[in-house]
Amino acid sequence: MKVSAATRSRARHFSMQAIYQWQMTGNPINVIEAEFHADNDMSKVDTDYFHELFHGVAATKGELDESFQPHLKAMTVEQLDPITLALLRQASYEFKKRLDVPYRVVINEAVNLAKKFGAEDSHKFVNGVLDKVATDLRAAEVKAKKK
Repeated sequence: MKVSAATRSRARHFSMQAIYQWQMTGNPINVIEAEFHADNDMSKVDTDYFHELFHGVAATKGELDESFQPHLKAMTVEQLDPITLALLRQASYEFKKRLDVPYRVVINEAVNLAKKFGAEDSHKFVNGVLDKVATDLRAAEVKAKKK
């Protein structure tokens, strides 16, 4: 399958949902991933990227949480709603591990998913936190874009 912006976007969509399900149920990630392949039309999804995001977030959850925890204001990770938590983890993973993806793309995709699935105005919170995380994790890229 040809990798495109659309297939990557769908991969992020399904990955966020899979992360959400994993957070809520605690089921094994391989079982959840198999369910997604069985229950959804994955023909227009970058399935390799879906797999990487989902497994990568699950494997590095603690490290990812540490990257955005300082930017949650007075909140803790445990106080975040599950959709916001899934989005922050997924975007933080992309910031850290997928340097080939521009930070603005990562933020834009997360904000769009927050608008679609999150609570009212959660996209503003997600955007604010990820702007700060991007500055921490992709300082040179952020600085270059602001010039």
